[in-house]
Amino acid sequence: MTNPWHDIPFGGEAPHTVTAIIEIPKGSKNKYELDKQSGLLKVDRVLFSSVHYPANYGFIPQTYCDDQDPLDILVLGQEAVYPLTLMRAAPIGVMQMIDMDEEDDKIIAVHADDPEYSEYSDIHQLPKHKMKELQRFFEDYKLLEHKAVRVERFLGKESAHEIITQAIQLYKSTFIGKPLSVRAQKRVASKTSLRKSKLSRR
Repeated sequence: MTNPWHDIPFGGEAPHTVTAIIEIPKGSKNKYELDKQSGLLKVDRVLFSSVHYPANYGFIPQTYCDDQDPLDILVLGQEAVYPLTLMRAAPIGVMQMIDMDEEDDKIIAVHADDPEYSEYSDIHQLPKHKMKELQRFFEDYKLLEHKAVRVERFLGKESAHEIITQAIQLYKSTFIGKPLSVRAQKRVASKTSLRKSKLSRR
């Protein structure tokens, strides 16, 4: 059986255009999540708060992050997409969050084959309300579970490309044995040091 995380390529034009594997459709209250061992989707929970996912949500295959998961991606588009659908996504920015005291990056992308969204090339071109909607959702969706999420900042396309490249390199070094570049090693070390510093101040 194909495992979507390990067996689907991230796309030949990464990081400018990537393959996104959708777990959760836009408008859903179900929190679907990849079962890493089987490659199937499981229902992790129904959201406790009265909110719905504001975009199609999933991950970029063959990427790896400090939280031991593939890199998360939100794909903006007109329509909800079925779970485990592959989409061509053009990253335009990144939302950096603190989720339960851990750093958590969410790549913000547009559906590359949706004519209403495909012309956006940077997150700062989005309507301000759309960015507020994304921030409000993630700061609210775990409140009734008594879990704290804080959106720290939105960064543009170049930062998103760097994070995707790093996540691809980390996947290769973890699962394929290819070493991280010196630049990526410094970024990982810096990120780990910053996280420890933040935790020590809490």
